[in-house]
Amino acid sequence: MDEDRETGTALNPRWDAAGLITAVVTDRAGALLMVAHMDREALAMTQASREAHFWSRSRRRLWKKGESSGNILRVVEMRIDCDQDALWLICEPAGPACHTGAASCFYRRVEGDRLT
Repeated sequence: MDEDRETGTALNPRWDAAGLITAVVTDRAGALLMVAHMDREALAMTQASREAHFWSRSRRRLWKKGESSGNILRVVEMRIDCDQDALWLICEPAGPACHTGAASCFYRRVEGDRLT
Protein backbone atom coordinates (compact mmCIF):
# COMPACT_ATOMS: atom_id res chain seq x y z
CA MET A 1 0.00 0.00 0.00
CA ASP A 2 2.85 2.43 0.75
CA GLU A 3 4.25 1.87 -2.73
CA ASP A 4 0.86 2.70 -4.25
CA ARG A 5 0.63 5.76 -2.01
CA GLU A 6 4.14 6.91 -2.98
CA THR A 7 4.18 6.17 -6.70
CA GLY A 8 0.54 5.67 -7.69
CA THR A 9 -1.90 8.20 -9.08
CA ALA A 10 -4.69 7.94 -6.49
CA LEU A 11 -5.10 10.61 -3.85
CA ASN A 12 -4.84 8.67 -0.59
CA PRO A 13 -3.87 11.05 2.23
CA ARG A 14 -2.15 9.62 5.28
CA TRP A 15 -4.25 11.17 8.05
CA ASP A 16 -2.70 11.44 11.51
CA ALA A 17 -4.27 9.92 14.64
CA ALA A 18 -6.58 12.96 14.94
CA GLY A 19 -7.73 12.60 11.32
CA LEU A 20 -5.71 15.60 10.14
CA ILE A 21 -3.10 16.37 7.52
CA THR A 22 -0.71 19.34 7.57
CA ALA A 23 -1.27 21.97 4.87
CA VAL A 24 1.50 24.39 3.91
CA VAL A 25 0.26 27.50 2.09
CA THR A 26 2.35 29.66 -0.24
CA ASP A 27 1.52 32.30 -2.80
CA ARG A 28 2.33 31.83 -6.50
CA ALA A 29 5.77 33.40 -6.02
CA GLY A 30 6.60 30.84 -3.34
CA ALA A 31 6.33 33.06 -0.26
CA LEU A 32 5.32 31.02 2.78
CA LEU A 33 1.97 32.34 4.04
CA MET A 34 0.78 29.91 6.70
CA VAL A 35 0.64 26.34 7.95
CA ALA A 36 -2.65 24.80 9.04
CA HIS A 37 -4.40 21.45 9.23
CA MET A 38 -7.15 19.86 7.19
CA ASP A 39 -9.55 17.05 7.91
CA ARG A 40 -11.41 15.10 5.21
CA GLU A 41 -14.21 17.64 5.05
CA ALA A 42 -11.83 20.60 4.76
CA LEU A 43 -9.96 18.89 1.94
CA ALA A 44 -13.20 18.06 0.11
CA MET A 45 -14.53 21.60 0.52
CA THR A 46 -11.23 23.08 -0.68
CA GLN A 47 -11.24 20.85 -3.75
CA ALA A 48 -14.87 21.66 -4.55
CA SER A 49 -14.72 25.44 -4.00
CA ARG A 50 -11.03 26.15 -4.81
CA GLU A 51 -11.00 28.28 -1.66
CA ALA A 52 -8.95 27.10 1.32
CA HIS A 53 -10.78 25.47 4.22
CA PHE A 54 -9.07 24.11 7.32
CA TRP A 55 -9.74 22.36 10.61
CA SER A 56 -9.06 24.63 13.57
CA ARG A 57 -7.49 22.62 16.35
CA SER A 58 -8.01 25.43 18.87
CA ARG A 59 -11.66 26.10 17.96
CA ARG A 60 -12.31 22.44 17.12
CA ARG A 61 -14.27 23.28 14.01
CA LEU A 62 -14.04 23.61 10.26
CA TRP A 63 -13.29 27.12 8.99
CA LYS A 64 -12.92 28.83 5.65
CA LYS A 65 -9.86 31.08 5.55
CA GLY A 66 -11.16 34.62 5.37
CA GLU A 67 -14.68 33.80 6.53
CA SER A 68 -14.71 36.83 8.82
CA SER A 69 -11.93 39.02 7.36
CA GLY A 70 -12.66 38.50 3.68
CA ASN A 71 -9.00 37.53 3.17
CA ILE A 72 -9.74 34.25 1.42
CA LEU A 73 -7.12 32.06 -0.20
CA ARG A 74 -7.98 31.07 -3.78
CA VAL A 75 -6.30 27.74 -4.49
CA VAL A 76 -4.41 27.79 -7.79
CA GLU A 77 -2.73 24.41 -7.36
CA MET A 78 -2.66 21.68 -4.76
CA ARG A 79 0.20 19.22 -4.33
CA ILE A 80 0.83 16.39 -1.90
CA ASP A 81 4.19 15.09 -0.72
CA CYS A 82 5.64 11.69 -1.59
CA ASP A 83 4.03 9.71 1.25
CA GLN A 84 0.84 11.79 1.19
CA ASP A 85 1.03 13.14 4.74
CA ALA A 86 1.38 16.84 3.91
CA LEU A 87 -0.35 19.13 1.41
CA TRP A 88 0.99 22.20 -0.35
CA LEU A 89 -1.59 24.78 -1.37
CA ILE A 90 -0.42 27.36 -3.89
CA CYS A 91 -2.82 30.26 -3.52
CA GLU A 92 -3.76 33.75 -4.56
CA PRO A 93 -4.44 35.55 -1.28
CA ALA A 94 -7.18 38.20 -1.22
CA GLY A 95 -5.37 40.09 1.53
CA PRO A 96 -3.06 39.31 4.44
CA ALA A 97 -2.80 35.63 5.32
CA CYS A 98 -2.18 36.20 9.04
CA HIS A 99 -4.94 37.11 11.48
CA THR A 100 -2.58 39.82 12.83
CA GLY A 101 -2.73 41.64 9.50
CA ALA A 102 0.76 40.54 8.44
CA ALA A 103 1.11 39.25 4.88
CA SER A 104 2.47 35.95 6.25
CA CYS A 105 2.09 34.18 9.58
CA PHE A 106 5.90 33.85 9.55
CA TYR A 107 6.77 37.51 10.10
CA ARG A 108 9.04 37.06 13.14
CA ARG A 109 12.64 35.86 13.07
CA VAL A 110 14.03 33.68 15.89
CA GLU A 111 17.39 34.90 17.15
CA GLY A 112 18.49 32.89 20.18
CA ASP A 113 15.69 33.21 22.70
CA ARG A 114 14.35 36.45 21.16
CA LEU A 115 11.95 37.22 18.34
CA THR A 116 12.72 40.11 16.01
